[in-house]
Amino acid sequence: MAEKVIIRQDNQFRTLILSADPEDIHSNEMEAVDDIHQLTPYGMLLSSLGSCTALVLHTYAQNHDIQLVEVEITLVYQRVFREDCEDCEEAQDYQEEIQESINLKGEISIANREKLIRVADYCPIYKMLLNGIKINTRLNQDKLED
Repeated sequence: MAEKVIIRQDNQFRTLILSADPEDIHSNEMEAVDDIHQLTPYGMLLSSLGSCTALVLHTYAQNHDIQLVEVEITLVYQRVFREDCEDCEEAQDYQEEIQESINLKGEISIANREKLIRVADYCPIYKMLLNGIKINTRLNQDKLED
């Protein structure tokens, strides 16, 4: 299954999410996401990463007088479960990878483009994914209903 989303965010922080059908890996058709429920959990993760990255880029640009008009980020997560699971009972580790392609629109010098691409890595979602985050799950007995 492959997941692909495109995030477009202008310098007013208006954000458009486009998504491809994850079941049709050969389709290049992208459709606007009107409701978060149109996305799979992987699509939601990609959208979070792309939106956060665009927000960081626009905030930096505005604070440093860089004429960034729009950011377009294409994010792709692809994993073929059948290939990963040929030896599922033995395999404990899967290689996960998100490909992120950033397009900056505006009159931006090469030096500022290079600064912005370095700044993209300051997105908190990027840092969590890169470094991992410990999750402690527990059942809250006080909230159970009959």
